[in-house]
Amino acid sequence: MTEESSTHSDVTRLLAEWGDGDEAALARLMPLVYDELRRLARHYMRRERPGHTIEPTALVNEAYLRLVEQTNIRWQNRAHFFGIAANVMRRVLCDHARARLADKRGGGAVRVSLVEAEARTDEQTTDVLALDEALGELAGVDPRKARVVELRYFGGLSVEETAEVLKVSRSTVLHDWNMAKAWLYQQMKSE
Repeated sequence: MTEESSTHSDVTRLLAEWGDGDEAALARLMPLVYDELRRLARHYMRRERPGHTIEPTALVNEAYLRLVEQTNIRWQNRAHFFGIAANVMRRVLCDHARARLADKRGGGAVRVSLVEAEARTDEQTTDVLALDEALGELAGVDPRKARVVELRYFGGLSVEETAEVLKVSRSTVLHDWNMAKAWLYQQMKSE
């Protein structure tokens, strides 16, 4: 067994133990998944605007806090864990974007003219929220395709890992991925 497959099975075992209520398993799990969570956070942050106020480490820490609060998840395996972690990170970034927009709309903001306010609008913050909204609409139409986008785009999972999490074939993931991208493109273009 290779070191990587040994680590993958250790993660799966520790997730099962944590899911069964063993808090010590969580402490042993975090060193095994931390680097991958940081990679996932960097993956997310590359899509964000330059000078973002959340650093990858802060994103990992916030996601970690939200993950440990999860109590009714039956962890299936490593890919399932990272799929959930990707979803949590997406939520953290969307919550942050909403808070930034709320601040811009008067939450302690300085009075500026309409022209100045328009110039200060952060397009990428709006894009994150537009993608989140479009993804929510896709989930209403086809939940599996929306989940494929979450796992592939936000989670950085491979086609094989996504197929494993969703318990579908590789070709189904590829088909869903292509259809979802086209659907989201149309939705966001029309907005």
